[in-house]
Amino acid sequence: MIQHPEPEPSRPLRSWIRSSPGTHIWLLIVAVTSLVVAISPDRLDHVLLHRNSSNIHQLVKYPVRALLSSAFWIENPASLALYAVLFEFFHAPVERWLGTLRWLLIVATAHIVATLLSQKVLLMAIQDNRAPHSMTHVVDIGVSYGLAASIGVLTYRLPNPWRWFYLLGVVAFFGLPLLTGGTFTDLGHATSLAVGLLAWPLTLHRDPHGHGPTADVSRETRV
Repeated sequence: MIQHPEPEPSRPLRSWIRSSPGTHIWLLIVAVTSLVVAISPDRLDHVLLHRNSSNIHQLVKYPVRALLSSAFWIENPASLALYAVLFEFFHAPVERWLGTLRWLLIVATAHIVATLLSQKVLLMAIQDNRAPHSMTHVVDIGVSYGLAASIGVLTYRLPNPWRWFYLLGVVAFFGLPLLTGGTFTDLGHATSLAVGLLAWPLTLHRDPHGHGPTADVSRETRV
């Protein structure tokens, strides 16, 4: 696990950013790509979003590029401020808690699994004539799958009984759309949440003196 620098009380903002570098590097890249979309001439933004999408067409032709690049773009640049807040509330605390490597493993796994599963379900719907063939070129980009994973794993950071209220809330938020005719994106979000919840073993910190995983109670006292 990557060891982050000790906090700098005199520079809280700098300390916060340095303690969750992956979150803020990711957010910076998203900010840059959002700016590119915002200032692009007519139609060019459309081309950029489709080229960096992880839709069926791109996954078949350029699977690695599609999976990687789709995590760094958002469709509406006006949503950047909202995503910045969500990154600070969910990604940054999880990265600080678990370390950059474990955090990155969880969100990357969620992004890949959710993308592949949701697009596979969409492909089956197209083949069964339950969805138009044009959906193979649908724009499927964004950071929301990774966010859903961090939201899920953050459950284990909260003390009882609050974690159960939190868990009920996030399961309802991501699960209800699936019960009311959700889209492939809703399936992706629910899948990412499940990946975050299934990452519980990665939340078991080793004792700094080498005595194995710490008890659940000791983790809760650090909230």
